[in-house]
Amino acid sequence: MNALALPIVDGWTITKRNTLKIKRSPEILVGTITLPIVLVLLFAYVFGSAIEVPGVSYREYLLPGIFVQAVIISAQITGYTLTLDLQKGIFDRFRSLPMAPSAVLVGQTVSDLLLNLASLVVMAVMGLIVGWRVHTSPGEAVLGFGLLLLFAYAFSWLSATVALALRTPESFSSIANLVSLPLVFVSSAFLDSSELPTPLRVLAEWNPVSTFTQAARELFGNTSTALQTSDAWPMQHAIPASLLWIAVMLIVFIPLATRLYKKAVSS
Repeated sequence: MNALALPIVDGWTITKRNTLKIKRSPEILVGTITLPIVLVLLFAYVFGSAIEVPGVSYREYLLPGIFVQAVIISAQITGYTLTLDLQKGIFDRFRSLPMAPSAVLVGQTVSDLLLNLASLVVMAVMGLIVGWRVHTSPGEAVLGFGLLLLFAYAFSWLSATVALALRTPESFSSIANLVSLPLVFVSSAFLDSSELPTPLRVLAEWNPVSTFTQAARELFGNTSTALQTSDAWPMQHAIPASLLWIAVMLIVFIPLATRLYKKAVSS
């Protein structure tokens, strides 16, 4: 088997292993399913009753931001699972097998991508129940969900890199929460970023969460000409900027995570 096919085949084996592991840990699946429901209901009925957005229903404005937030939260499963496997010595067993070094990470990120797919399906259904609608063509809607899944996969590699650098579940959870909360809330995911003070507004405009949220809004048709659009390049060109973010994350974090994995299993 050639060097290119080996990581793919081994990665698929690890993906099946991680998927089967979910059957033995149903709390992971339950969390993946219930979290989107809670997020949609909480934000739609708590914030939705108090916030107005010009030209569009707040629930339609909100759902793309909820999609992006849930993707970030779900992608952190990659990092947390890796730190648990490190503590349990699972990687030591993998090291004794004739397996490509990147296979464990490929398998973990792909299995988490499947969880993200389930999460997005549940959120979309809940969104339709509470009043979210897609106003673009079916093709554009599919591209919207595809972009979110690509973001989920790329962010999983970032999560894996941080986890392999920290190596303990406790430290990873602390850092992940410390980073993800400001990343989500200092953005246009839930509110119009033009209303923020200037320093926070600039951060929000160049925040990748804002970029992906804006791209999803455009692809789902959850925007309005009455909304004030930022002049920042990522917000004016949200879809290509999102693809650029995905490419950068994959190019940077796949080799970095693989290097850290090799270091972790050799120490």
